Amino acid sequence: MTLYTHQDKNVHKTWLLMTMFFVVVIGIAWAFSYIFKNPSILYIGVAFSVFMNIWSYWYSDSLVIKMSGAQPATREKYFDLWNAVENLSITAGLPMPALYVIDDPSPNAFATGRDKEHAAVATTTGLLRILNKTELEGVIAHELSHIGNRDTLLGTVVVVLVGFVAIISDMFMRASLFGGNGRDRDNRLGVILMITGVVLAILAPIIAKLIQLAISRKREFLADASGALLTRYPEGLASALEKISAYPTGLKRVSTATAHLYISNPLKDGKAVSFMSKLFATHPEASERIAVLRGMES
Repeated sequence: MTLYTHQDKNVHKTWLLMTMFFVVVIGIAWAFSYIFKNPSILYIGVAFSVFMNIWSYWYSDSLVIKMSGAQPATREKYFDLWNAVENLSITAGLPMPALYVIDDPSPNAFATGRDKEHAAVATTTGLLRILNKTELEGVIAHELSHIGNRDTLLGTVVVVLVGFVAIISDMFMRASLFGGNGRDRDNRLGVILMITGVVLAILAPIIAKLIQLAISRKREFLADASGALLTRYPEGLASALEKISAYPTGLKRVSTATAHLYISNPLKDGKAVSFMSKLFATHPEASERIAVLRGMES
């Protein structure tokens, strides 16, 4: 088995997860419409899901950039960054993405955009300050790999679906507790359906979040491997991850909805890692990623 075979399998598994996620969303909408005997809930759920995906496809990049507080980077002011991105884009066979810089001492970076022609890469000022040339190239190669693999689009779509499931689940919880069909509440079937619906409403956001995080973790390993192949120097990215993960605090301006887009967890709190925090972590452990990268050199 080659490294490229492994990458192909990860891509196929991720698409399978996305397909299952769509099925779950439609299934939840159908369950809600059946419980309340209102087929319009299903129609609205499907329509809204399609609308949100179309909207996220066209406007996800500008939304993420705005949420991060990133500003356009010029070649004159960020010469080393610009050259690294330009040279690696040529090597990767990708158009040069738009460049942005976030004024924040915490080292981090992310890529966004619906395709390689409409992509952007953003780094923090902290990242540019602490990394040397080969380490910066490793990070940029990682982000370009996300763009080349269409990870940025998939990640945004998952964010939208997770948010959608959470919204409709919350709506159902409120409706089941304070409204609904009174006649059905008086018979056994109505009670069973109502209990099932409440349980579904509680579990749906958790399941959706776990799918989001599983996809994110798989994609980070894939982008690490692809980035290392692009630079032909895995140690550059490994060393960069060591420095980034060692920084004690996270970004000042970050959202849990976009945290998984960054190369490293931007929501650091300095607390000990527990089982639950690992379960809901947006990224694999830095030590795991570093070990894999350094294993590529042996």
